[in-house]
Amino acid sequence: MSIKGRKFAGKGEAVASHYAFGPLEDDIIIKHRLLTRTTTTRGEPPLKKLQKKFTTFALEIEKEADNYNDCERLAKAFLQELNTFEIPLLKSKVVIDANVREKENFNDLKGEINKQIVQAQADIEDLKRQLEESKVERKHKEEGEAIRKLIAMQPPRSETQKVITELEKEIAMLEAENTASSRTLDLRKKQFALLLHVVDELQNTIEEEQRSLVEEMRNVVDDHNKSGSEDATMGPEAMAVDYQVNP
Repeated sequence: MSIKGRKFAGKGEAVASHYAFGPLEDDIIIKHRLLTRTTTTRGEPPLKKLQKKFTTFALEIEKEADNYNDCERLAKAFLQELNTFEIPLLKSKVVIDANVREKENFNDLKGEINKQIVQAQADIEDLKRQLEESKVERKHKEEGEAIRKLIAMQPPRSETQKVITELEKEIAMLEAENTASSRTLDLRKKQFALLLHVVDELQNTIEEEQRSLVEEMRNVVDDHNKSGSEDATMGPEAMAVDYQVNP
């Protein structure tokens, strides 16, 4: 674990933390303590104590003197130290097994949570689709309601049919009047064309008659002039005879 130093802060100054070791040194120290079963920085490590007990017991056995009691005493001390060293190891094994089981449970829980996340995402997509469908359905319902209100505002079908029938009759009458008007118009056109033709013929006839009349008047004048000249040559006798014949 990290060892924190003292914190000093003056008035109006921020409190700053000072660490004796960095993260890398902390990891090395923790690993060393786990391997040597050292829980504090003070005192002799348990593994070193166990090694000393074993070394002392082994050296005592190698002596040729009659030291059975000392060997038995050192053996008991070594076994006691071994039991003392083994108890934390057993505890650590129990903790490791519990951590492994916890990790397996965590992995199972993680897998289950991932499945639930995937299912939740699928449910969200399905709900989005249902929401869009609901919006479309609601829109159709609103449009249908608006159409229904418009229909309700219209008169009954019987009245509408009656109006349609009257309109059809009126249309038929107007079409008949239109047909009659068209026929009358065609007749008037033909009559007017005939009238124009007659007027044209009459005008031609009048012009011919006028030309004939003028020609006749010219002939009459010419004849009169001729007869006047002859009378002037006949003398008074002829005039007297003519007077007797024509009193």
